[in-house]
Amino acid sequence: MEIGVYTFGEATVDGAAQRLRHLIEEIELADQVGLDVFGVGEHHRPDFAVTAPAIVLAAAAERTERIRLTSAVSVISSDDPIRVFQDFATIDLLSGGRAEIMAGRGSFIESFPLFGYDLDDYDELFTDKLELLLEARANEVVYWPGTAHTQRIENRGVYPRPIQDPLPVWIAVGGTPQSVARAGILGLPLALAIIGGQPARFAPLIELYRRAATDVGNAGESLPVSINAHTFVADTSQQAADVFFPGYAEVMSRIGRERGWPPLTREQYDAGRGPGGHLLVGSPQEVTEKILEQHAIFGNDRFLAQLSVGPMPHAELMHAIELLGSEVAPAVRRELASSRQPV
Repeated sequence: MEIGVYTFGEATVDGAAQRLRHLIEEIELADQVGLDVFGVGEHHRPDFAVTAPAIVLAAAAERTERIRLTSAVSVISSDDPIRVFQDFATIDLLSGGRAEIMAGRGSFIESFPLFGYDLDDYDELFTDKLELLLEARANEVVYWPGTAHTQRIENRGVYPRPIQDPLPVWIAVGGTPQSVARAGILGLPLALAIIGGQPARFAPLIELYRRAATDVGNAGESLPVSINAHTFVADTSQQAADVFFPGYAEVMSRIGRERGWPPLTREQYDAGRGPGGHLLVGSPQEVTEKILEQHAIFGNDRFLAQLSVGPMPHAELMHAIELLGSEVAPAVRRELASSRQPV
């Protein structure tokens, strides 16, 4: 299983410039400790420092050697899919073939009015622009008839071309069955974010994904699946719980006010950390066990940890990355390798 980290680049009191410098350090460390993937998300809000993941990942490409670099996510609904492809093809060239796109509709809506799009077109925008992105990925010279939300392209070359052929494109979903089925029908890898509820309740979505893929002739059982979840690792369980809670509670309560949810309580947080809960917050052994529990449910090929949900001290975050790479990931790999050995 691939194990990695993703972040939205949460803003801190030190300002955006310092947060971005710290973010490059985090990606560099993740590479050094043997993690497989680092993802950077896109948001257009004052509480996040990253609006252009491709720029951050391009900088990281020059500071890393092995780790795969992905958006988490690219909100293609409010972007130009040709430009998204070009950006990540460029990262692929800079990194020696380590770039990926994680395409999603976005969990926030600020980018739509910012770039002149109507929220009433939310679903159509994603469908049209995803199709154009995949067309540019498949063909160097593109003919595209145009749609209500994309431009007409008449036999124009799209450059540069990436090293990887095809450039990996994952579909990121938060639990909408339609989105899950679409990924399977298109034969694209699926990244499922679990940010609340019991993970076992999401198992039918993975079954739907594989069934939808198989029904149209795609090899449903062989398509990669990533589980993305709120995670934090510290030397002890109590330390992890206490360090992660303030930022996590602040963000979840703030988003809750925007969406009509009640504030997050410590009791709810602790329940989420417990057996069967969605939070992977604890000691290296506890986080290892929860990753393995989720693998038993989903059979996933990748696990991505969102280690910073809200402001997080840089030193604590760096230590969490170190523990994830040096203790958790090796333990998970050993256990999965041993479980595949013949009896």
